[in-house]
Amino acid sequence: MKRKATYSAAALALLLALSPGLAYARPGEGGSMGSRGSRTWSAPPPTRTSPYSAPDVERSIAPRQAPGYNAPYTSNGMGMAPRRHPFLTGFAGGLLGAGLFGLLSGHGLFGGVHGLFGVIGLLIQIALGILIIRWLIGMFVRNRNGAPISSGPALPGNAGFSSGGSQPSLQIGAQDYQAFQQLLMNIQAAWSQQNIPALQGMATPEMVSYFNQQLSALVSRGERNIVSDVRFIQGDLSESWAENGFDYATVAMRYSLIDLTTDMTGRVVSGSSTDPVTVTELWTFVRPSRGGSWLLSAIQQGR
Repeated sequence: MKRKATYSAAALALLLALSPGLAYARPGEGGSMGSRGSRTWSAPPPTRTSPYSAPDVERSIAPRQAPGYNAPYTSNGMGMAPRRHPFLTGFAGGLLGAGLFGLLSGHGLFGGVHGLFGVIGLLIQIALGILIIRWLIGMFVRNRNGAPISSGPALPGNAGFSSGGSQPSLQIGAQDYQAFQQLLMNIQAAWSQQNIPALQGMATPEMVSYFNQQLSALVSRGERNIVSDVRFIQGDLSESWAENGFDYATVAMRYSLIDLTTDMTGRVVSGSSTDPVTVTELWTFVRPSRGGSWLLSAIQQGR
């Protein structure tokens, strides 16, 4: 019995040591959370820093897309949205609405047909209407596909970031990359200090709520997580876009840090005060399109 109890205690200790909540106590605790606008539930494009698909977001206030909805989507600078145009859809809808109203009122599809034409004339009008709509939509699609796509600048030396593999629809410059790297450092420092007001100035309310919950859980266990010696290694842009009056940028970042969790007496619970760990994460930042500071809006683990 004594030997069996010893084995059980050892297994429990090993399980606790491998627990993600303890082994990864840095901001986000090694999870994927937050919102990326309309792209929350789609994986960011791979980059040189994070060449494999990121895991799905686990916690977000963004609503999921309704199941079974398979409308064609395209990246058009305003997020992933159905390929349509408000004027054309309104015009086609107006034609269809007028036709249905004509049928319901007994005047045919477009005001009715009489005499010689009969049913044949009705079919001809329907065919002509379809051809006109398809021609207009085809013209619009060709014009859109022929429009130049802005590509991100070559970024060697821009705060340690390099150009990503995708063509962004929103230009991200050297000052933006410097802001991303500085936010990485400052958020880690505010986390270690358990400084919620400071985090509120650097992250969205959603992300601050997650940080607050995680810090509260540490306190409830009588523990404290301290990250230090944060060193940015490399990073690159995964994607950037604008939608609904906000700019978004998702960047892959690899950095090293000392990630140490202790109890209130200073005894080490997990991590090391001397051995740094290397982390790859995708951070998404958001700001108003009319101008303003970038805020952290999501963290996803890189692979």
